[in-house]
Amino acid sequence: MSPSKPASAGAALQPRRWVPVLTPAQLQRQAARLHQAVPSLAAAYSDALRRWMGDPVLRLVGLPIITECYRSPERQDELYEQGRSKPGPVVTYKRGGESNHNKVPTPALDVAFLLADGSVSWSALLLSKFARLMKAADARVHWGGDWPGFKDRPHFEVLG
Repeated sequence: MSPSKPASAGAALQPRRWVPVLTPAQLQRQAARLHQAVPSLAAAYSDALRRWMGDPVLRLVGLPIITECYRSPERQDELYEQGRSKPGPVVTYKRGGESNHNKVPTPALDVAFLLADGSVSWSALLLSKFARLMKAADARVHWGGDWPGFKDRPHFEVLG
């Protein structure tokens, strides 16, 4: 069926796939978060994002977004308490001041995916695909999904 011709009667219509799009406020928040990162990490993320969005299949699956970049020691302590004295899964083993997120500029950022329905996903499969793009953009990028033991799949950092 060509785009200019109507579907014939009885033909099954294919569901439309929507590409997730950020609002202007969300775009501004993403830019501010990326600005917190060390230049090499920001460049790797920007390159990986460009390559992700340039792939017609990947961009339909979800839009990579930075959920955290710089994190105050107080915020780090809040996250440390999760899964310990607060409900939820353990998401970090670092207390305030111990994480690379606590440095300015920060060599660490966390990624998730905005889906077409507006929800956010931390899919291990999507994160592993994005990790390949991040590591291809800069060989100094380390992915938390590669760590032995605790797998911090949303986490990317560049050292040195």
